[in-house]
Amino acid sequence: MSAMDVEDFIQQNRAVAEQVEAYRGYWESEKHWEARREFILRNFSDFERQQLDHLLSLSMVWANNVFLGCRYNAALLERVKEMAEGIVVVDAPVFKTRDEIMKKQQGR
Repeated sequence: MSAMDVEDFIQQNRAVAEQVEAYRGYWESEKHWEARREFILRNFSDFERQQLDHLLSLSMVWANNVFLGCRYNAALLERVKEMAEGIVVVDAPVFKTRDEIMKKQQGR
């Protein structure tokens, strides 16, 4: 689902779109929210209503990894990356671990 597809989906499914908008955190920038909203909308139909909290949690794991560099269990990251396949985040931050920084400094 591209950005245009997301906008089309929102126009055709106003009730779902309004429900999803309620899940935006006050701390989320427009860029952060648009990406997380796309993640939620792409996967919304794969989760039953009682599983919605699980979907929202997975969307936060994905967004935290992409935008904040948070690290999680490898299996969990693999799952959310599969769920987010095709979502394009322009100018996503690049994070390095302490070990990567130290290795680079030792190589000098």
